[in-house]
Amino acid sequence: PTDCVHMALTGLMQEEPDMVVSGINNAPNLGDDVLYSGTVAAAIEGRYLGLPAIAFSLATKKSGQSERHFATASHFIKKIIQNVQNNPLPEDTILNINFPNLPIDAIKGIKITRFGHRHKAENTVKAFDPRGHKIYWIGPAGSEADAGVGTDFHAIKHGYISITPMQVDMTKHKDLAAIKTWSEKIT
Repeated sequence: PTDCVHMALTGLMQEEPDMVVSGINNAPNLGDDVLYSGTVAAAIEGRYLGLPAIAFSLATKKSGQSERHFATASHFIKKIIQNVQNNPLPEDTILNINFPNLPIDAIKGIKITRFGHRHKAENTVKAFDPRGHKIYWIGPAGSEADAGVGTDFHAIKHGYISITPMQVDMTKHKDLAAIKTWSEKIT
């Protein structure tokens, strides 16, 4: 997805779009999962290239839930895009938006959230395909470690749309001085 956005914006499109909209992803992008998300990465690339950018995901479950409420997400996406156009995002902001997989009338509202956290993922699953070749599946996602009030996990679990403003700078600024102190002793 990232390369697609890059190619489109730097060579394929005749006119620059007003915004980069990535998704609707057919799975949630909550908490730490955004670090592995192609949907979120595509929005980040759009922002790097100077455009407002939003990643949209429908918080479907992997099993036991057959109905996908994309119409719910679409209904709200139109309104969100209009509001972002009328209220421009700061230059370094990307929105990560998740919708509960519910009918429109079951949505309780919108919560502005922070990212929650998961425990580490389960071990890789080793199996064999129908031809007898060894295959590997990444184990199930870890359980939620921080899913309290104010997190994206909590909002989705309770029927709210989660909007998490994010930025690309992942520098842990408060640790710079401490690391500088010990790293200077190396050389």
